[in-house]
Amino acid sequence: MIDRQHLAILREVSRRGSVTAAAEKLNVTQSALSHTVAKFEERHGIKIWMKTGRGLRLTQTGEYLLSVAERVLPQMEHAERVLTDFALGRRGALRVGMECHPCQRWLTRVATPYLIRWPDVDFDVRTAFRFDGVEALLGYEIDLLITPDPVEAPDLIFTPVFDYELVLMVHETHPLASRSSVQPHDLIDEELITVPVTLERLDIYTKFLVPAHCRPRQHRTAETIDLMLQLVCAGRGVTVLPDWLLNEDAAGMPIRALRLGEAGIGKSINLGVRRGEEKTSYIDGFLKLAGEMGRSPAPDDITNGQELP
Repeated sequence: MIDRQHLAILREVSRRGSVTAAAEKLNVTQSALSHTVAKFEERHGIKIWMKTGRGLRLTQTGEYLLSVAERVLPQMEHAERVLTDFALGRRGALRVGMECHPCQRWLTRVATPYLIRWPDVDFDVRTAFRFDGVEALLGYEIDLLITPDPVEAPDLIFTPVFDYELVLMVHETHPLASRSSVQPHDLIDEELITVPVTLERLDIYTKFLVPAHCRPRQHRTAETIDLMLQLVCAGRGVTVLPDWLLNEDAAGMPIRALRLGEAGIGKSINLGVRRGEEKTSYIDGFLKLAGEMGRSPAPDDITNGQELP
């Protein structure tokens, strides 16, 4: 028989690298943990791990059981949290994860009315932009993922809530500022400022520069939208941001927005949930509220007085 204790031991030993550290985390003695594992191995006639010097190496059986633990334990922990919520009189907990910097600005618009409409739902937000959102959603670490890059997965459903366009931001005195749009070769001599993610996750590279075999002279990152805009205002480079966000954050700044290519780069914010949970009342409530609010309000889609073509 496999129970939760065996899976928890295996997961903690794998995470912490030793039986001693795992025992401390699980609040048991090292001898008790080792005895539990030995009895489990004897009962099933298998070996979970083998000693290699001062460390441990999982056997093929151990690797399999670890994969089971990483799938099953998060779901059991999620179920326990839900039961606790019900016991405390809450309807549930909504844990939201984000995969993009602008998503945080958008979320603040939805969060306030949601908290008012659903006062008995615990609401938590993960703002670790470098985490794998899909993996976190499948692993029950979060309940809803906000992302501009939905994926096709049989166990997930993604719902688009509004469309937007990525635009190039330059100082109003920049040589490109008089243009309505730019081409990839126009950025060859520029210092491009982006959010701190891999190039594979930056649309300015994957959808604009790389297909044209172009690269900027220099690429740097900034942790916040505000810093990115301040650097552009100081003439320290150019950046790419959603048009809807710029209507608010760049108001009054000496910045111009230019379309990327003649057609522009269109994107959308999507909300992802696990299939079957989209009808859960408080999750469905968030999805409907996001759909009602739609695109972040901005007058006539104008960026600092400059209407995009």
